[in-house]
Amino acid sequence: MIADSHAHLDMPQFDADRPEVIQRAREAGVELLLTIGSANPQESSVEKALALALEHDFIYAAIGVHPHDARLVEEAYWKKMESWAEHPKVVLWGEIGLDYYYDNSPRDAQREVFRRQLRLAQERGLPVSIHCRDAWADLLDILRQEWRKSELGGILHSFTGAPEHASECAAQGFLISFSGIVTFKSADRLRDAARGVPLDLILVETDAPFLAPMPHRGKRNEPAFVVDVARGLASTLGVPFEELARQTTSNLRRLLRFENGDL
Repeated sequence: MIADSHAHLDMPQFDADRPEVIQRAREAGVELLLTIGSANPQESSVEKALALALEHDFIYAAIGVHPHDARLVEEAYWKKMESWAEHPKVVLWGEIGLDYYYDNSPRDAQREVFRRQLRLAQERGLPVSIHCRDAWADLLDILRQEWRKSELGGILHSFTGAPEHASECAAQGFLISFSGIVTFKSADRLRDAARGVPLDLILVETDAPFLAPMPHRGKRNEPAFVVDVARGLASTLGVPFEELARQTTSNLRRLLRFENGDL
């Protein structure tokens, strides 16, 4: 058993063979999959993610305004977001956060939208999935202000930070999720950070269709490849693959409050 804590199955890269992609995930042992609806108001990502979650028992959805899209969201769209948050298969608010690498939205807009979503997630009782790129100081400062007292927890999605970033976020109840980057030959620093994270705080993900792990690097990523992420991470941590797969699945279930093995 294994869980993919972050994929974008709604994206057009899967339009030609989405049913086959989902079937391959099942055949690979994926028993729990979160598909992320990135709430760009110019697209229908959330609607597609919710439809997929309804069609498949093992797929659940997350909704959130990505920092790239912070500049696009108007008040009417916030009302839609709040309505979608009540959907029975929405289990996570995200991905949300800050991205100062691309700066596709002004940084003040990113910070404002991030804060608002943290507050909405708390109101709805949802954990959050956090995106951070080149913005750790501001992101941690906002989390200290807006999330420190929350007991909902969350995920540091596709973590690429330093050990001290992982430690502070773990202290706030976050799980640290590793993507295919951890298998890249150039990712020694990230593997060092991973070794400092307790196994009961680790998740694995694909971020499909992006960041395909070795030996698939350069190809379209898909949820079945979470097995390769897990194998690479297990080797880094010096634990059996089966133990890592079992523990990371249990960690995600705990965060989402899935009890007694039931989805």
